[in-house]
Amino acid sequence: MPTGGFRGVAFSLIPGLNTALHYQRAWLVPDLRAGIVLSFLLIPAGMGYAEASGLPAYTGLYATIVPLLVYAVFGPSRILVLGPDSALAPIIAASILPLARGNTERAIALAGLLGLMVGLTLLIAGLLRLGFVTDLLSKPIRVGYLNAVALLVIISQIPKLLGFSSDAPGPIQGMGAIVQGAAAGSIDVAAMLLGLASLAVIVGLRFLLGGRIPGVLVAVVASIVVTAIFSLQNVLPIVGAMPQGLPAPALGGLGWGDVVSLIGPALGIALIAFADTGVLSRTLAARRGDSVNGSHEMTGLGLANIGGGLFGGFPISASTSRTPVAEQAGARSQLTPVVGALIIVIFMLVAPGVTGYLPSATLGAVVIVAAASLLDVVSAWRLWRIDKTDALLSIAAFLSVFLVGVLQGILVAIGLSLVAFVIRAWRPYRAELGRIPGVRGYHDRSRHPDADRVPGIVIVRFDAPLFFANGGIFDDYVRSVLRRAERESEVGGRPIHTVILAAEPITDIDTTAIDELLELDEYLASRKVTLVLAEVKGPVKDRLRAFGLGDRFPPERFAPTVGAAVDAASGELRDDIGGAI
Repeated sequence: MPTGGFRGVAFSLIPGLNTALHYQRAWLVPDLRAGIVLSFLLIPAGMGYAEASGLPAYTGLYATIVPLLVYAVFGPSRILVLGPDSALAPIIAASILPLARGNTERAIALAGLLGLMVGLTLLIAGLLRLGFVTDLLSKPIRVGYLNAVALLVIISQIPKLLGFSSDAPGPIQGMGAIVQGAAAGSIDVAAMLLGLASLAVIVGLRFLLGGRIPGVLVAVVASIVVTAIFSLQNVLPIVGAMPQGLPAPALGGLGWGDVVSLIGPALGIALIAFADTGVLSRTLAARRGDSVNGSHEMTGLGLANIGGGLFGGFPISASTSRTPVAEQAGARSQLTPVVGALIIVIFMLVAPGVTGYLPSATLGAVVIVAAASLLDVVSAWRLWRIDKTDALLSIAAFLSVFLVGVLQGILVAIGLSLVAFVIRAWRPYRAELGRIPGVRGYHDRSRHPDADRVPGIVIVRFDAPLFFANGGIFDDYVRSVLRRAERESEVGGRPIHTVILAAEPITDIDTTAIDELLELDEYLASRKVTLVLAEVKGPVKDRLRAFGLGDRFPPERFAPTVGAAVDAASGELRDDIGGAI
């Protein structure tokens, strides 16, 4: 293989290699600075999302370090930050906790297996170039899903914020447990004050200083200092010290039954993780004038999940909260997340005991603020104003995820989205077209009252593929327009002799719809009316020929444009009556 070709393939498979070979000296200081700032967010966020996933806090650091390093080598985006995510936490918890049966070590192993399976799914899908599957997660579904996930995470973290624990299996039970705990006097006042103060600091600094000083960092450091000064570690629920050492494999004690049990969750997490990552990656690339290949993104995310799963982590995706921090701090390349990961490693080797002074209430506040950022009430309201169907889909996704479960809810919402697509195609927009004096083209007569019907000709348009569900509606509509035109032509008008179908919006036709088209043609012929198909797409013509309709619809029954069809039909009438129309 030529050198250029080999380099091209290598850069495609290992984008980090291309960055390393073309690294600019001017990037170094911004990358180092951004990496240091980023690390202060990676630690509390990783720990918080681990606990939200039902796992020990330190696994969140393992799920941060390894994926960041792997993605820096194999990921196509130059500054995308991967790590534990609030959108995935409820699914991870719901998937592994029932199988773990209260055994922490088994829960860690199951989480690692789940990360490995998610990674393999994404890797295979990336190699097969299946990035298009994320199109199933339409905007209404994503809005409803994210709003539901945000509420699920917030509800799960409120007990920590108030200083007590809850094992409620669902959000309704969780809200009940919060009320019962408050009524029973289970609230730890000191923990609650620290948690609320942390919330105030994080939110206040964000609004007052626009994020120039990371509120999460200030809240975490301040709460650790307060806990240490007043020796509150023996009074408050705390996160606990991290184990000293590096990420290590933790997949023992698993069987094939566990693999089978996690297949469904792995597929759902893979879909959601890539949807979030793909959108964020494309957004960042567009800002920088770059482009990112979706299949390469899927492959990089898959390898990152495999790395995390093998070394004590759990499924991860791109972070919509930490990536903007890196970007705003001046990140230029993959070196930024690498620096962040290495600082976490140093932290775990040198000062793992620091988190022994970190209150669980503060960590709960960190997660609540991050989850609250997922809430998008504005988009939900905009959907309701613009498209009631999309709004109902979003509400259905919200209720399904919130009440049934994250993964099941997503599957229900996708199913409803497909149903909505069929409904739209089943009853699409359709119109009779006419001419407006002095204006070129043919226009919808229902929207343009001044558009006149061409004498003797009816022009109709059907804005959808023709298939089994809407073929009858198409047939009925054309007949109804023809009957109306014939009634109007009886009063001093010319008899209708041609129906022209403006077929450009019809991108496909199935056998059931072809039968309906034949019935329509026979009906029109019985009334001495000719059906002409204008602007028919090649694949639709091929389908008609394959059905053996070449003789039934010879070339003269097709027209390249509506105008050409009108000219031809007018010419036929001129020959019949001996004069121009």
